[in-house]
Amino acid sequence: MPRPIERALVSVFDKQGLVDICRVLEKRGVEILSTGGTAAAILEAGIRVRQVSDHTRSPEILGGRVKTLHPSIHGGILARRNDAAHMRQLAEQGIAPIDLVIVNLYPFEQTVAALSAQVEDVIEMIDIGGPSMIRSAAKNWIDVAVVTDPADYAGVQQEIEATGSVSLTTRRGLAAKAFARTAYYDSRIADYFARVHAGDAGNAGPVLGERAAGFPDILTIGLRKVADLRYGENPHQSAALYSDPGETPPGGVRPTGAVSARQSQGKDLSFNNILDLDAAWAAVSEFEETACVIVKHTTPSGAAVAETLVAAFRQARDCDPTSAFGGIVAVNRRLDAETAGEIAPLFLEAIIAPSFDPGALQALKGKKNLRLMETGAAPRFSPGWDLKRVAGGVLIQDRDRVSEEPGTFRTVTKRSPDPEEMRSLFFAWKIARHVKSNAIVYARETRTVGIGAGQMSRVDSARIGAAKAREPLKGTVLASDAFFPFRDGVDEAAKAGVTAIIQPGGSVRDEEVIAAADESRIAMVFTGRRHFRH
Repeated sequence: MPRPIERALVSVFDKQGLVDICRVLEKRGVEILSTGGTAAAILEAGIRVRQVSDHTRSPEILGGRVKTLHPSIHGGILARRNDAAHMRQLAEQGIAPIDLVIVNLYPFEQTVAALSAQVEDVIEMIDIGGPSMIRSAAKNWIDVAVVTDPADYAGVQQEIEATGSVSLTTRRGLAAKAFARTAYYDSRIADYFARVHAGDAGNAGPVLGERAAGFPDILTIGLRKVADLRYGENPHQSAALYSDPGETPPGGVRPTGAVSARQSQGKDLSFNNILDLDAAWAAVSEFEETACVIVKHTTPSGAAVAETLVAAFRQARDCDPTSAFGGIVAVNRRLDAETAGEIAPLFLEAIIAPSFDPGALQALKGKKNLRLMETGAAPRFSPGWDLKRVAGGVLIQDRDRVSEEPGTFRTVTKRSPDPEEMRSLFFAWKIARHVKSNAIVYARETRTVGIGAGQMSRVDSARIGAAKAREPLKGTVLASDAFFPFRDGVDEAAKAGVTAIIQPGGSVRDEEVIAAADESRIAMVFTGRRHFRH
């Protein structure tokens, strides 16, 4: 049976719930040790508290940097109660056992996030004593309870009120949470210094930038749970969503998207919903103009740029109405009532937008299961890393977020695209970056007409994209995310009536492919950059 708690060490930055739990401890006759502002808050509430400096018989030094780093503290926490030698040494040194540690840490993460944060401020928010006490108590969880989250106070209080102690099962769970807390805390510090190293160009002080060039030998990633999800890719799989603070540069602006969006209506999100929302938001983020992208199974089924949002939605939907059924709609403007009214008859899983007009909410409120996700701002996509889990490891790469302009493209055929064709090619190229490989996008002006995705051969993608088109393809342009390995893809495009093609180039048969384009008077431009998406 757990021994009764006789002595507790309390030192917290976040004082939420502090007084309530200390009242419970005082009522049970527990001696409370504390430091600085925590001790002052406890005393102000009329609760007896003993200063740690009195307990250790050592004053705080170095401006408060050293307060609890003392044998009287760590000996009292780490001593194994069933080890006679440990307990004899405590007695010889006059050290009293500490049975409960309530500690939370300096707000390092919040300090770094502030635009006005100075390096000196950040450094002083690197907690030393707090993590040391937490780790000591968590290591000795068999004898010591460690509480690092005010959300756990209520459960601990109930156990202490009922039995005067904390159960072994609870101690083990609290220890697991404590180690996760310190690991997360250290991951944020490691990320900060990686950015300082990247931004330091010999200036007097560090300049914060992106993470250091290259990939570190040891990668620490700290994630915070946002929510449990309805299920994973399939209903028999469980799933949860986590946020990555490392996606936001210190003092920078958080990227918008599915993770940070506020859900104002609809069923709980599933794993697939998050993936599709992310893919849709990434695609619509390509455009500064008014745009709409509809995604199904992480691939656009239709996309358009137009003068009005309702026109953009109609054109995106009409590219492939069948695939739009059960999809995700992303727009990069405030969703207005007219567009919402046009969307309402279509069965969708979710809509993601910077915001929603009251009229739009009214038009959609009858669709109880439709998820409405409000990002709160126009698209801001993260420049961070892309991680993919594989058996036994993780693949890491830079995100495919490069800036490309038509001026960087190279015409390789006898005929150059005219300005209207080039505008359409650029639009189609942006969408192709978000279509599963092998990707083929047929477009007219600034709307998709047919999309072929995820095929094992490029010519099959070209045929599927043409087959899915609901209007004649004569006069359209075509974008391919990677080079044509043979001329057959160009021949299919010519058969459909395509007048211009954009592709990376780089095939050993480029000359054959260019010749095929010339034979059909198709203008072709090379971008010099591939955009596979697996």
